[in-house]
Amino acid sequence: MRVRRSVSTTLLAGLAATALVLPLAGQAGAADPQARAAAPARGTAHMGMGVLKHDGRGATESGGVSTLATWTEGVDVSSHQGNVAWSTLWNSGVKWAYVKATEGTYYKNTYFTQQYNGSYNVGMIRGTYHFATPDTTTGTAQADYFVNNGGGWSRDGKTLPGVLDIEWNPYGATCYGKTQSGMVTWIRDFLNRYKARTGRDAVIYTATSWWKQCTGNYSGFASTNPLWIARYASEVGELPAGWPYYTMWQYTSSGPTVGDHNHFNGDLSRVQALANG
Repeated sequence: MRVRRSVSTTLLAGLAATALVLPLAGQAGAADPQARAAAPARGTAHMGMGVLKHDGRGATESGGVSTLATWTEGVDVSSHQGNVAWSTLWNSGVKWAYVKATEGTYYKNTYFTQQYNGSYNVGMIRGTYHFATPDTTTGTAQADYFVNNGGGWSRDGKTLPGVLDIEWNPYGATCYGKTQSGMVTWIRDFLNRYKARTGRDAVIYTATSWWKQCTGNYSGFASTNPLWIARYASEVGELPAGWPYYTMWQYTSSGPTVGDHNHFNGDLSRVQALANG
């Protein structure tokens, strides 16, 4: 009888342990797919992806131009838009465009040719941008990847300097796991390498709230790198430290034909001047 009780006790203890372990394992297994599903697939990031989530939309968003004496309309596109109706955009008054070329050192826009050549063919002045992922590789490596895959520049009067799109991380921690000083260093490495490769200072695309949080509102790039600010409202609002004005303003993600619309701070001759360097 004592043997039976010992065996029974052992079996019961084993079953109890199994009952405790299995739910925990099941919960962990269920959580992981949910966590993975919450983040978009690598490569799908695009300019302004986090603006609505983090900064919201101004109550009176209308593409307001009260802060601009003269402006020139532009758009930015990525594989998110697929094949773009460039003639429709041109006829609506859009005169310049930026096309996503790369992300990190692992992704090239699958619609790049249609978007980059298509905008040029209808007469637009166009350029390319790189979506930065500072947690994956160095700024220098990403600048090289960008230049090697569509991010170059030529003084042909129709090619704008490349853009570093540095904003909220859609795949994880907002500041990509970097300290403010570490982020500034990463950005500087990218900008220095881009200029060494192309002879141009890259444009910086960002949002003021992200810039404050992740760089400590660093002002050291303002004297060399044009600012493209993201703010979906009727007023552009506060700019990052150091920049007395912006060159471009992404003011909406809900425009006609292509959602992401922008104002260039000046007439078409100023867009041409930026292209010519």
